[in-house]
Amino acid sequence: MSAPRLVSPLSISASGMAAERFRMEIIASNLANAHTTRTSSGQPFRRQDVVIESVGSPSRVGPEGAMGVRVVEVVEDTSPFQRVYSPSHPDADAEGYVSYPNVQLPVEMVNLLTAMRSYEANLKAAQAYRQISEQALILLRGV
Repeated sequence: MSAPRLVSPLSISASGMAAERFRMEIIASNLANAHTTRTSSGQPFRRQDVVIESVGSPSRVGPEGAMGVRVVEVVEDTSPFQRVYSPSHPDADAEGYVSYPNVQLPVEMVNLLTAMRSYEANLKAAQAYRQISEQALILLRGV
């Protein structure tokens, strides 16, 4: 067995953990800016989402095929802003409406939970692989 093949299960899990960590950072940014009505561009904050893709050959099964995942890009959600009637707000338009970010807190919390669970699953897979490798080394030593 070659060395890269031994390392690939760990690198697959590591790539998943890195992608989910980055996804959690973007979700945290969305949550932190859920009430930001004006950014440097003068518009309300726009929700962001992470695009993650598989790395490797999807047609092959096993360590030779799947090599993990990677973050492709961060995209802005183009859904409309939430409009709230608040004529005394400094960012109110001529009709008295304020445009708030298109961030929905329940959606972000569900996304955060799924990212956390995915991170944990990748961590458990890496730990299981490490334990199996340690047991194999013990067996090879004849202990």
